[in-house]
Amino acid sequence: MEPQPAPIDYLIIGHVARDLTPQGPTLGGTVSYAGRTLTALGAAVGAVTSCAPQEDLSPLQGMELVRIDARHTTTFENRYHAGSRRQRLLRRARPLRLEQVPAAWRAAPLVHLAPVADELEPKLAQAFPGALRVATPQGWLRRWDQAGQVSLKPWSTLLPILPLFDAAVLSIEDLAGQERAVDQLAQACPLLAVTRGAQGATLLWRGQRREIPAPAVQELDPTGAGDVFAAALFYGLQHGLDPWQAAQGATLLAATSVTRPGLQGTPTPAEAQASLAGVTP
Repeated sequence: MEPQPAPIDYLIIGHVARDLTPQGPTLGGTVSYAGRTLTALGAAVGAVTSCAPQEDLSPLQGMELVRIDARHTTTFENRYHAGSRRQRLLRRARPLRLEQVPAAWRAAPLVHLAPVADELEPKLAQAFPGALRVATPQGWLRRWDQAGQVSLKPWSTLLPILPLFDAAVLSIEDLAGQERAVDQLAQACPLLAVTRGAQGATLLWRGQRREIPAPAVQELDPTGAGDVFAAALFYGLQHGLDPWQAAQGATLLAATSVTRPGLQGTPTPAEAQASLAGVTP
């Protein structure tokens, strides 16, 4: 009999990624950045992902992993210029499906769908009716040409998707900077957060809109900051903070994350706890 995975309270589904940067390859993807943030916050995290058998997932120690072997790990080439990112998708791992989620994990109280390359169907959320269902839907907005050059689908693609979720986090870059998309997408989802890099985030909840400012920091590497923000926001919601409070703590962690390279930007346990302890109503 195969050993059963340990119980979890936060399930995240999506591809880990191999990010090719000028400084060399590094492990990335929402599963990596959000998972490490959640582990620092003290969550019992389980992730369902797919990657090449030789991919080193030791940086994700502390998470329970269901790893679906694939010929390749999803691989992105990321280049930043003047605050914007250009991406190429060079490889893609296997699609992810409900049957790959251990039965014991299907009762997790929070389920986070975290696509990076359209690797899972949004309707998967319907399989978890009792959970707090959240998403970082950037991977459903990405498309790529034969050379792998990534571009954005129209933001309206998300209008039939967001009603499946209780909360979602996007970046303004995911929306190609189109401000009119923010209010329209907020009508499709009970809680929507739009991250804005050094400007912080916009939170829309129950017909209200607030700007959550970020502290000024020296930016070294912005990769993964949105995933750090999302993980902390969702964790705060799960643990009884109102969205305004949770977003304050999440913004602090995201700001700290950009001051260190790659996965080093994810918070330490001390930073994670301090960010939520220091929020104000």
